[in-house]
Amino acid sequence: MAKILIDADGCPVVDLTIAAAKRYQLPVLLLCDTAHNMQREGAETITVSKGADAVDFVLVNRVHKGDVVVTQDYGLAAMVLAKQGYPIDQNGRIYSAENIDQLLYGRHVAKKIRQAGGRMKGPKKRRPEDNEKFEKNLVDLLEEITAFER
Repeated sequence: MAKILIDADGCPVVDLTIAAAKRYQLPVLLLCDTAHNMQREGAETITVSKGADAVDFVLVNRVHKGDVVVTQDYGLAAMVLAKQGYPIDQNGRIYSAENIDQLLYGRHVAKKIRQAGGRMKGPKKRRPEDNEKFEKNLVDLLEEITAFER
């Protein structure tokens, strides 16, 4: 049975994800570090030590083929794809073999610009439409996944 894992540190769609998982009777794991410890009804919380990528490594070691992972981290999404999982970001973008290389390259270029003293624009302010798009794409993904299990 598939499960949903959430890279929960700073994730704005935890409650939306838990609600969708409940409709599909899928278990939810929240993974966070000690600085962001959270508890939600309908989900199991796994708290890991604070540290760079600590949550990512624990999460990727718990992912199995067919699991859904909510994350905005391109590196983590790439590892989930390698394990045949389904990564989706908080805005509803579904990571795939077709888009992950370009996203990783863009992250690399942005890092080089920052290291050279350049500045990059931050993310846009979250809007209600972002939640709607996330929820629609997550439900579509869950429909597709649960259809395989029937």
